[in-house]
Amino acid sequence: MLSLTAAFAAVGSTIPLFNVYRAQDGFTNADISMTVVAYSAATISTLLVLGRLSNHVGRRPTALVSLGLLLLGCLVLLNVHHIGVLIAGRLLMGLGAGLASSSLTAYIVDTAPTKPAWLASVASSQTVMLGLAIGAIASGALVQFGPWPRDLIYLISVGLLVVSTVLIAISPDTVTAVGGAWRSLHPTVRVPVRVRPLLAVTAVVLLSTWATGAFYQAFVPALVGDQLRTHSSLVLGLVFAAYMAPSALSGRFAPAGAQRIGMVAFCAGWTGIITAIATGALPLFIAATIVAGAGQGIAISGTTRGLLHASSQADRAPIFAVVYLLSYSGATIPSLISGQLSNTFSLPKIALGYGASALVATLFTVIAARNPHTGTTSRHDECTRQTSTPA
Repeated sequence: MLSLTAAFAAVGSTIPLFNVYRAQDGFTNADISMTVVAYSAATISTLLVLGRLSNHVGRRPTALVSLGLLLLGCLVLLNVHHIGVLIAGRLLMGLGAGLASSSLTAYIVDTAPTKPAWLASVASSQTVMLGLAIGAIASGALVQFGPWPRDLIYLISVGLLVVSTVLIAISPDTVTAVGGAWRSLHPTVRVPVRVRPLLAVTAVVLLSTWATGAFYQAFVPALVGDQLRTHSSLVLGLVFAAYMAPSALSGRFAPAGAQRIGMVAFCAGWTGIITAIATGALPLFIAATIVAGAGQGIAISGTTRGLLHASSQADRAPIFAVVYLLSYSGATIPSLISGQLSNTFSLPKIALGYGASALVATLFTVIAARNPHTGTTSRHDECTRQTSTPA
């Protein structure tokens, strides 16, 4: 869990620096949006190709490679003065994050206590958000108050990733290496049959909430400075963290109930966000961001818990690969479109489009959310698993 937190803290550390790069290096909103696209596209590619690899070579070696890629990304970002360098660093981070998303999250579920039953899904899904929040807050504080504002957070991230690498290296693996690793590299999206009825709502929840997360990366730095009239890096880090921070209530609802409650709160938060942008009210913006962040935490945890219900060890890495494939698709596609539109439309209008999509996603979830089937794994499911996981 510490390693997954450190991994995504490194990813989140770049966000408060976007305004520094805009001011000092002349990067545009479209440039920053392309870094989000590069990061997300790299993550998607890794999930498609390597999402099941840890089932064959083990969780530990896969996790070590993911941490190494993230560390390399931090080193590249120590010298950002051209948009190509920023994109390259975020690309490396995307590769590492994609590998971590399937291997480290499955590692957490493998080693988590069986009771309470919701603990594994909450820990695995919300640790990513916790890491992003910690990275953003720490980066914002160091950029505003610390020495070497463009470099110190990356140096600290490198140190944490090195410690995480050592801890993973001395930890026992939870998966015995088996054959079929090369075959697992064929791009495949596959989940157990029993969870397929849950995928429509899963996709809607993940696409909409992660699109908002990408919006906060790409456009909120400019919105906070231009519309809300503050250039504080710490405030920017706190705003991003307010959305990404996990919800303490996320494990207390049944999966379908969590999805409905979470998405209603998420939509209510978006209403407040749009109102705050229109009125220039920073306190309202932060409060609405907290509501939207709590909502997405509840909805995502409920979604993950439904997918993991009655899962076997072999199911977990492919399930998490699909979860994060959908998540990063939600981050990539809207960012690519809105980045191009930012040359034509104002940021408040782009925010209105994201708010409208949140409303549509909420209505669909309220209508279509359902709980997973209870009971043991079906014979059909077991046969599917045996044929889809080479021995």
